[in-house]
Amino acid sequence: MVYLKTEEEIDLIRESSLLVGKTLAEVAKLVEPGVTPLELDQVAETYIKDHGGVPGFKGYNGFPNTLCTSVNKQVVHGIPSNKPLQNGDIISIDCGVLLNEFFGDVAYTFEVGDVSDEIKALLSVTKESLQDGIDAAVAGNRIGDIGFAVQQKAEKHGYGVVRELVGHGLGKNLHESPEVPNYGKRGSGMKLKEGLVLAIEPMINLGKRNVKQDQDGWTIVTADGLPSAHFEHDIVVRKGKAEVLSTHKWIEEVLNKKEKVK
Repeated sequence: MVYLKTEEEIDLIRESSLLVGKTLAEVAKLVEPGVTPLELDQVAETYIKDHGGVPGFKGYNGFPNTLCTSVNKQVVHGIPSNKPLQNGDIISIDCGVLLNEFFGDVAYTFEVGDVSDEIKALLSVTKESLQDGIDAAVAGNRIGDIGFAVQQKAEKHGYGVVRELVGHGLGKNLHESPEVPNYGKRGSGMKLKEGLVLAIEPMINLGKRNVKQDQDGWTIVTADGLPSAHFEHDIVVRKGKAEVLSTHKWIEEVLNKKEKVK
């Protein structure tokens, strides 16, 4: 079942999504060589609880932590570890919050110290592909139009688009119908209607699109061992232009300040 949301429900999802954005901005202050994903996880959990939310991932299907922290070849669902981040790494941090009975779900891929131009380009294109997907999420279009837009941007630059994992509907459940693949055919799939809330989240690999599951039963890694990037926004389908309910603005303000201090 696909549930279209009322304006009141959309406002509540926006609040949850914005709390995730603020949480990731807190985490952004600490992302640097030497910090451990587990330290980031603890900061996020405390911040969410201090602001009246509940970590949306912790305990979800048995997931042990507040954040999914996926480093380099890890695509998504990485379990926070005690292994310190190294200069030149990238780390995708995916966070969910439950607030006022509704979920927010946002992801951002961070540079750790100084990363190569090749990696910077991957992050930039992945972010652009997310925006292209959002631009396609308007009433009257179809699910396939979103995936087509993401895929076109990523593959034009020679990157691999992960197919086994997808975006999704969002509301009182963390994962609702419909699924939102990051690949697809124009004009295919379910018709998009106003009030449909979606989490759009391209997972784009530097190399081939193939992935496999790690032995921990959670972490998804690239089959060729090359890095992968992941960005996610929560949006609501509108006429003419999708409305983005989440924001990366606070994260990027923190990152810009850190860049100036360098």
